[in-house]
Amino acid sequence: MSNTCCLPADILLPARDMIEQGRWATIACDQFTSEPHYWQQADKLVGDAPSTLRMMLPEVYLSETTERLPSIHATMDAALANHLICHKNAMIAVKRTQFEGTVRHGLVAMIDLEQYDYQKGATSLIRATEGTVLERIPPRVAVRRDAPLEMPHVMLLIDDPDATVLEPLFKDNAPHEIAYDTDLMLCGGHIKGHFLTKEEQSRVLDALEALVTPEAMAARYGDANLAPLLFAVGDGNHSLATAKAAFEEIKTKIGAQAAADHPARYALVEIVNLHDTALFFEPIYRVMFDVDPTDVLDSLRSYVAALNGTAAPQSIKCLVSLPEGGLYTSHDVTIDRPVQQLTVGTLQTFIDEYLSTHPEASVDYIHGKESTEALVKKPNTIGFLFDGMEKSQLFRSVIYDGALPRKTFSMGHAQDKRYYMECRKIR
Repeated sequence: MSNTCCLPADILLPARDMIEQGRWATIACDQFTSEPHYWQQADKLVGDAPSTLRMMLPEVYLSETTERLPSIHATMDAALANHLICHKNAMIAVKRTQFEGTVRHGLVAMIDLEQYDYQKGATSLIRATEGTVLERIPPRVAVRRDAPLEMPHVMLLIDDPDATVLEPLFKDNAPHEIAYDTDLMLCGGHIKGHFLTKEEQSRVLDALEALVTPEAMAARYGDANLAPLLFAVGDGNHSLATAKAAFEEIKTKIGAQAAADHPARYALVEIVNLHDTALFFEPIYRVMFDVDPTDVLDSLRSYVAALNGTAAPQSIKCLVSLPEGGLYTSHDVTIDRPVQQLTVGTLQTFIDEYLSTHPEASVDYIHGKESTEALVKKPNTIGFLFDGMEKSQLFRSVIYDGALPRKTFSMGHAQDKRYYMECRKIR
C-alpha cells in the first residue's frame, strides 16, 4: 500500500495443544463489566492453567489496577519465557463460529498507530467510530505502560461490499498452516485460524489499497475528494486509543526519531468486513445507578419535551426499579422533535447533563436486553432500551459527521466478542 497502515506482525502463540485445552483464550476485558460472576466462573475454569485471563485486567476490577498490575506483568514475562512461540511476519485468517452458530470471518494483522486518530473530525486512514472518553484512557495506559505484551480485542471494520479483501482467503481449499482450532470458554463458540502465505498477504494489501482510491470513495460515498477512510473501529475503541496514548508517551520520552521503530508504534487487531453476514449491530443500553428512578424519568420527559430539532421521532423504553427491589415497571418515552439523528445520541446527552448535577449517580453501558432487565431489579436503578443504528450507516456517518456518541453500538452479543488469543511484544 502506498499509505501503509496495515502490516504483517510477529505474532506470539502458545503451542496448539495448550490453546486447545479451552482455557488459554479469554473474552475481552470490557465485557460483563457489571457481572463479576462471569469473571468468577472464568477464574474457576482456568485454575492454574496458562491463560490470557492472568495477563489482562477485566474492567469490572479496574479499581484494583494498582494491586493487580505486578501479577499481570509477571505472568506476561513468564509466558514469554515458557509458553509463547513467535511466528514472524504473520497474518492470520480467522473463522469464528459464534455461540448461535453463525460464522464471522476476520484477519489478524498489525496497524500503524501513526495512521490512527480518535479525535472527532479526524481525516486519518484509521478513525474512531464513537466519542472517546479521555478520562478512561489513563488507567488503561497504566496497564499497558510496563507491559511486555499486548493482546488484541480491537476489531477494525472495512467497508467492502464486493467482498474483495477477506472473503477470498476462505474460498481456497489449499492446505494452510493452522494457527489454532478450539472451542472458546463460557459459550464463546469456536475459533479457527490459519496463517496466510506471502502471496495472500500481498493480495490482501493490494485489495485494501483499492478500497480507498478516489474512484472507490466516489462510488461508495459520492465524493472523490473525501479524505479516505480505510478502517473504522468497531470494537475496542478505548483500547486502541490507549495504545495510541501509550505510544505518544514513548515518543515524548525518547523522541520521534527513536520511536519510529519502536514496537509500541503498532497494534495488533482483527479486521472484519462490515458486510459480513454474521456481523450485526446491537444497541448498547444504559443503566443508571444510585438515582431516584422517578426523578430521572420525569427529568427525561421534561428534557425531550423541550427539544425542537428536525430529526425523525425516536422512542426510549425506561425500566424503573421499584423500591422493594426485584421488580421494575416499564415506561415509553417518545421524542417528537429530536435534535440528534440517533436515539442513543439524544439519550446520552441527557444522561451526561443529569450526571453533571447528580454526582452520586453513575451509568454503565450494558450489552443485552436480559442483562439490562436483570440490573434494573436493583433498588435506585433505571435502565433504557432503544433501537440501534443500521450498520450501513456507519462509514458514511463517520466520514460526514465525525465520531458517533460513545457506546453507540455493539457488534453482536457479549459472548461473540473477540477473545484474547494472539500476543505481540510491545517493548
